[in-house]
Amino acid sequence: MTSAAVAGPGAGPGAGAETAAAADSGFSLPPGRALAICLELQKAILEHRLRPGMKLSEDEVGEIFGASRTVVRAALHALAHSGLVTIERNRGAFVSRPSIREAHEVFEARALIEPRVARMAALAVTEAQLANLKAHIDAEHVALAAGEMGKSLSLSGLFHIAVSDIADQQVLGAIIRQLISRSSLIIALYWKRPDTACESHSHHALMAAMAARDGQAAEEIMKSHIVDLHSGLDLRQQPHRDLTLAEVFRP
Repeated sequence: MTSAAVAGPGAGPGAGAETAAAADSGFSLPPGRALAICLELQKAILEHRLRPGMKLSEDEVGEIFGASRTVVRAALHALAHSGLVTIERNRGAFVSRPSIREAHEVFEARALIEPRVARMAALAVTEAQLANLKAHIDAEHVALAAGEMGKSLSLSGLFHIAVSDIADQQVLGAIIRQLISRSSLIIALYWKRPDTACESHSHHALMAAMAARDGQAAEEIMKSHIVDLHSGLDLRQQPHRDLTLAEVFRP
């Protein structure tokens, strides 16, 4: 997935970040109403209200959002390009369901790439960018205090994207966006405890290392953090009850 759930350089955790994120993610955005539906579905997926494997019926999505099938199809194809949705011939669209093997591979790839990127970010960070990272952490705290674990996890992913943006490495940044997006689905499917969300102390420690321009410390903290996230997953299939689309988007 090149993720729609990414923040562009300098994008904060506020209300406009989703559109800027999608625009910076490397895939073609649908126009007008389709974009609005794309972003609503993306948000619901990354906040874990729409779970991996859930069917996204064109008719039902259209009824919920008051849109034609053509508009809904454009939104779903944009999400499929990002990797958040899988479109199966003669079956329709589904929220992507990463396998256990993919879960291991995604976190192993993150453990290889993100520590090095954190080192580069620590050597390049500005005071304004540090303030932006603090805003991400503060927003995570607010979500956690409100019991909004899905939102907290989504914000945690955006924090990692923000670190990547500071390093200003286009190729590695695009890879990290893809990995972060897959990670959100993996955590939705396989988390085994509430604190699988990026622990605030890890993010605080990373930000402190970056503020000190200590590249080695930033690299070590990020590596330990990714390993902890990986170990916090229960990589077995778990029974659960999916909400219906109508329940997810009920006012």
